[in-house]
Amino acid sequence: MPFRRRTPPGFRERLRHALLPRKGFRRVLGYYRLKVMRIGGSPHAVAAGLAVGVISAWTPFLGLHILLAIPVAYLLGGSVIAAALGTTFANPLTCPFIWPLTWKIGEMILGNSTTGHDRLDLGALFHHLDVSQLWRPILEPMLIGSIPPGLLCGLFFYAVTYWGVRSFRRTRLQRLTARAGTLKSV
Repeated sequence: MPFRRRTPPGFRERLRHALLPRKGFRRVLGYYRLKVMRIGGSPHAVAAGLAVGVISAWTPFLGLHILLAIPVAYLLGGSVIAAALGTTFANPLTCPFIWPLTWKIGEMILGNSTTGHDRLDLGALFHHLDVSQLWRPILEPMLIGSIPPGLLCGLFFYAVTYWGVRSFRRTRLQRLTARAGTLKSV
């Protein structure tokens, strides 16, 4: 192979590159931003799809976020592709913050006494794999608690995405018309 490394990477280097991107998180986020800006459809459709994906990412049903986001985005007239991209909001870096926050908010909304258990016991979550035993103490508060922050995040992402897509397309159109004007004058 012409582009293969002389010395293959060791375990530590492979693990480091699996956890941290080589070029940094800023480049990865810039890539996702461009990907969202170039999605076809109106700015409302792109923003609505992304917002629905982010809202579904707040739910505790890990692995089902896309299955929740795509039909809702379709019903709202949003971009299905943007909804799928929005579900990446729930990732290994954000879930450790999302889950305890939604559980605590859900406990407050349901009026459950949080004395004696001030934190979400993830060990108990994975120890009991029976859903009937998990629903009342863990999943129900997380689902109820995901509604307020999910809606706030969804509204924020809708506004930022709508404004960003609109201005990106306006700037792109101005640049293309300026380039077409210089080609005609030549």
